[in-house]
Amino acid sequence: MKPINVLIIDDHPIIADAYKSAMLKISQREEAYHFNIKVANDIDTAIYELNNSNANKIFNIIFLDIKLPKSSDGLLLSGEDLGLEIRRITPKSKIIVATTYNDNYRLSNILKSINPDGFLIKNDISSDELVEAIATVIKNPPHYSKTILQLLRKQVTNDFILDKIDRQLLYELSIGTKMGDLPNVIPLSIGGLERRKRQLKEAFNVAKMDDKTLVETAKQKGFI
Repeated sequence: MKPINVLIIDDHPIIADAYKSAMLKISQREEAYHFNIKVANDIDTAIYELNNSNANKIFNIIFLDIKLPKSSDGLLLSGEDLGLEIRRITPKSKIIVATTYNDNYRLSNILKSINPDGFLIKNDISSDELVEAIATVIKNPPHYSKTILQLLRKQVTNDFILDKIDRQLLYELSIGTKMGDLPNVIPLSIGGLERRKRQLKEAFNVAKMDDKTLVETAKQKGFI
């Protein structure tokens, strides 16, 4: 029996317990599966666990919540930033993203940036569906929940993807950082930052609005 090493990254204990219960059901149903589970309730703990895993104990499955507070050093602003780090640190790990976000643009961005092996909307899934989702990711990924499948059927055509600098720009604007001070925290010129801001306003359909409207829209879509 080969163990399956799992890292659950979620700041809600009830959600972590739901994942554990689902994996227990799988191991009871299929004796070949045995899960070694670790839980991280913030980005810092998750990075510690990732950096201290070794080649013999790689995390086979990582459950990732997108709505996480930023890391203590401020370099990772959300679970999406963490997802990109996971892809860099341990590219063979299978990522199951679970989120409460249901904005099509936000979900599309996660699909394009992280390309998760499982993508679940928390409000979509029952305990039985969670069991099947995990089993599918183990054997033959990907597994997408109902809302994600509906999004894919609509064939989102917007190719604009918010990268880490875009998300950091939105975050800094949300906390009141002045444009003139932004080059001190983001490695771009004022011209480059202004161009990014224009692109963001166009992507969010607020091109003629002020920065406050941009920030409010980004919050509504779950980017801040």
